[in-house]
Formats: sequence, C-alpha cells, structure tokens
Amino acid sequence: MNGIMIQGTSSDSGKSFIVTGLCRIFADKGMRVCPFKSQNMSNNSCFTRDNLEMSVAQAIQAQAAGLTPETFMNPILLKPTHEKSSRIILNGREFTRSAEKNFYYHEFTETHGIKAVREALSYIQEHFDAVIIEGAGSPAEINLNAHEIVNMRVAREADVPVVLVADVDRGGSLASIVGTLELVGADRERVKGIIFNKFRGDINLFTDAVTWTENYTGVKVLGVVPYARDIKIPAEDSLSENGISTGNFDSRTFDEMAKLLAQSLDIDFITELVHHEGTMPPRL
Repeated sequence: MNGIMIQGTSSDSGKSFIVTGLCRIFADKGMRVCPFKSQNMSNNSCFTRDNLEMSVAQAIQAQAAGLTPETFMNPILLKPTHEKSSRIILNGREFTRSAEKNFYYHEFTETHGIKAVREALSYIQEHFDAVIIEGAGSPAEINLNAHEIVNMRVAREADVPVVLVADVDRGGSLASIVGTLELVGADRERVKGIIFNKFRGDINLFTDAVTWTENYTGVKVLGVVPYARDIKIPAEDSLSENGISTGNFDSRTFDEMAKLLAQSLDIDFITELVHHEGTMPPRL
C-alpha cells in the first residue's frame, strides 16, 4: 500500500511529532492521508464520537490530517495497571482488564492482535490515498521481535518503506542509528531514510555528522529537525486520567509543525517514498 512508516531509535525520539507534521503537510497537498499506530501503550487516551477509546496521539494526528479520530487508526491500546500487566483496549473496547505481558506477547499478538492490525490496514488501503504509520519504541528490541506487531512486522504487513528517527538532544544519535540498522536484520533494506530530530544550536556544526552517516550506512539523511521548544502537543506516554478529550486542537499548532518539517526535511523525497507504488493522486 502507499505510505511510509516512522520508526525511532528509541522511545521519545519524536515519532509522534514527525507523523503529526507529515499528516498536516500531505493533507494540505490535497491527499487523503491516514495516521496509524497498531499498538500504543499509554494511559493517555480519549473517546471517539462513537464513545470508543483510542490513543490521544493518533487522535491528534487525525485532526492534523483533517479527519475525525477513529479506532482503526489505533486498534490496540495497552493501559498499564502496574509493571507486569495492562488493560487491553481492542478496537476501542476493553478486551481484558488485566493481561500479563506473557499472555499479550505470546497469545494475543498472534490471534486477536495481528487480525486487528490487518483489518485496519485493509480498511485504510481501501479508503485513503496513503497511510503514515508510527512505530513504538525501537525496532531493535530483539527480545520482542518474534511477537511484535508494532514495528518492522507492521512495515512488512503494509509493505511500506521505513524512515528512522534519532533524538540528537539525548546524545548518542549516530551510535543509535548504526546499532539499530545492525540489529534489524533483513529489514534493514526497508529503511530508506534517516531523520535527526531535536537538534539544538548551529545546524552547520552537524554537517559532518550527516555526511558520515550517509557514507557509513548508505541511507539518505532526509534532514535535521531543530528542537521545537514552543510547539507543544500532549505527551503520548504521560500518565493521566482516562478518557481525556483532545477537544478542538489549535490548527495553528499543526501549521507550525508542518512549516518546521517542510523547512527541515526533503519533503519531495518523502513524497516519493509514500507513493512508492507509483499511484500518486493526479491532484498532487
């Protein structure tokens, strides 16, 4: 299907921010673009117009794309109850109140989980021009890869290229990129771009890092995004009361995010990645 997947070298690398901004950019181009995250782990949730529960992050991304939030954009929501168990929200409704992680990773993902992911992707492919998929954590968590349904497995299911996002602000971004590419195995060929995110200071000082990364990995760096101190969206992983409402999120914030990404990234190249099947809508 037409689309792209944004994965990170770590949690909090800025995946949600990048997906939200890209949704706005492509929606402004006239594209029917849909955000998607197969599985989200957060106690920060909201309700759809049908009173179904989903992640705030994907609800906000939907608003950025000019859409009404729907649970097919986030079919699985895990709401931690303590360190070893979570409530599972499947397609907006509670599947089980307290599921231990062994149950989730060894039983649920291979039955109800992957079925929900496939059904959601099929619906999106039928009703939208393209999908912008958000991964979770890092695709290099080899202890989870056998049963994961949120990173490279989803990229394979959707057959979309992957862009890897690294957080410069936390340090070690070059090592995290190289390490991630080493650990994703055959899926390395699916990674078509790299984004350095949350850069502070003189961007010219990072030129050598960009050149080295492209030469060493053979993967194109799509841009360096400055640290967006003044652009705020609700934190995906913050613990908060259940059922908060996103309300009418200020569209000016989406415009600011889109402007920042348009100035920082190779949007033409990303557009080509999104339409890798060669079916770009004529209106674009």
